[in-house]
Amino acid sequence: MRFELKRETGVPLYIQVKNQIKENIEQGIWTPGSKIPTERSLAQELNISRNTVSMAFRELEAEGILVCQQGRGTFIAESDEAVRRESRKERLLKIIDIAMEEATTLGFNLDEFLAITHVRAREKQEILSNVNIVLIECNREQVEYFARELAHSVGVIVQPIILNELQRQPDKFQSILQKADIIITTLFHLQPVREIVGKIDTEIIALALSPLLDSIVRIARLPNGSNVGIFCTSYLFADKMIASLRNAGITHLRFERFLGAENPSELEEQVASVDYVITSPSRKTELAGPARALGKGEVIEFIYSPDQASIDLLKSTVLELKQKNLKKWE
Repeated sequence: MRFELKRETGVPLYIQVKNQIKENIEQGIWTPGSKIPTERSLAQELNISRNTVSMAFRELEAEGILVCQQGRGTFIAESDEAVRRESRKERLLKIIDIAMEEATTLGFNLDEFLAITHVRAREKQEILSNVNIVLIECNREQVEYFARELAHSVGVIVQPIILNELQRQPDKFQSILQKADIIITTLFHLQPVREIVGKIDTEIIALALSPLLDSIVRIARLPNGSNVGIFCTSYLFADKMIASLRNAGITHLRFERFLGAENPSELEEQVASVDYVITSPSRKTELAGPARALGKGEVIEFIYSPDQASIDLLKSTVLELKQKNLKKWE
């Protein structure tokens, strides 16, 4: 197996990785059904970010060339038939089928099973929702977006706090922090948050964040040399976004930052001055109209999201906490 990446060509690195995987298959180096190196090992070998390899793997999987099996690895798809995989939904359906069969043997009919499971699910939902969570992040765009996403995915109300506001006025937020059942931050801000929280006996969970691959893939496909406008509300978010794109091997674009406009005319001028528009979640609606009217195509929303492992950890922590609280009242 040989990979040779040419960084000076302007071709996104993930596309080069993708093409060379295809070449290895065409040349018979990797045969149908064979296991290929992991994202991590390939990224280390090529001295590129894991996100870059992940983008290549994801597109090849969508094309039916690769098959990713959780817990087993990534394989070249069989030429005569795709490797059969059970989706999460299929596994859940099997669990439900088994539960229905067990319920039937216990003398319950399907209507009773449906009613009992519905009540049980609502009870679990109540357990998750009655918890006080504080989220601390460095910029308003991310903290507000995360608060909404976590409320949706975990089913809890999240109180957002901006890190620099907390650092400037820690006393102002002491009562909020003391009432919190769980404090959430990111791995990058874990240490300063610990220092500020101090002796408050509240569990701190650090989330691992990464940009959504869909956003990176769409940006990577923009033409070489394009002038791209980044529309957000803070230089901190814009700089973090640009750094993430550079780490993903996207070096063929020019970026310009726009933090706001005093009126619609100024916003139109800003949009007109660039070839493509990238926006933080908070400004997507504002920019959709001007971008469409000026022929800039669809606005690309750049989103950082907690990984599934972080979400699962938070869910289990919340559930365990509330179950303990419920037992105190039994």
